[in-house]
Amino acid sequence: MLTQEILELAGRMCGQGADREILLPLCQAARLEVESWLRPGKLPQDCGSAFVIAAAWLALAGLETSRNEAGVSSFTAGDLTIRKEGGSSVEGLREQAWTLMAPFRRDTFCFQGVRG
Repeated sequence: MLTQEILELAGRMCGQGADREILLPLCQAARLEVESWLRPGKLPQDCGSAFVIAAAWLALAGLETSRNEAGVSSFTAGDLTIRKEGGSSVEGLREQAWTLMAPFRRDTFCFQGVRG
């Protein structure tokens, strides 16, 4: 049910050109990724609409990556030239999802191997 909500939202965000065959597994993967961000004991339902929106944004980032629209405008093999113009909307979508889920995310900062 939750994956279906994510799929429907991502489909609306994409417009009529959305390929549901590609979008469905991306939505499933996005759901799992956002679930992995949650604090222990938190459920997707505890996040309200933030969970579905964040997962839809991640799915769209995956779709954009698969379409190779991640900002690379040209690529040359001889003497290797890669040109990237503008910021990557893939990174922007992922950052938006991460930020939206901030109130529900587990802590990701820790000290390791530091003597107190």
